[in-house]
Amino acid sequence: MGFLSNYVYTIPFICGWIFLIMSAVATIFPPKKINALYGYRTPGSMRSQERWDFAQKYSTRRMAEAGILMILLSSLKQVFGNSPGAELGIGFGLLFGLTGYLLYVTERAIKNKFK
Repeated sequence: MGFLSNYVYTIPFICGWIFLIMSAVATIFPPKKINALYGYRTPGSMRSQERWDFAQKYSTRRMAEAGILMILLSSLKQVFGNSPGAELGIGFGLLFGLTGYLLYVTERAIKNKFK
């Protein structure tokens, strides 16, 4: 458990940077047309080109927010010390929770905009 717990906070830290980098790439090179390879791809975002365009811009901003939060919150190890259970819970909770946040708020925004 010691080896794993030393790297648990690394997961949200690295994923946060990946989110930020991918957000920058998607901002600079947004997917123009609906496709199955690149972009924010959900059934809700792929229903029309208008939804697709909105979802790409909106999700890119939320992805950057989630990335920044993951990076900042990955420092919680300093608060909770070396409790392996807390480290695992916080590390994976941040990763899955903020990914869920990204999906939830983007899908909600799509539904609100395109009633």
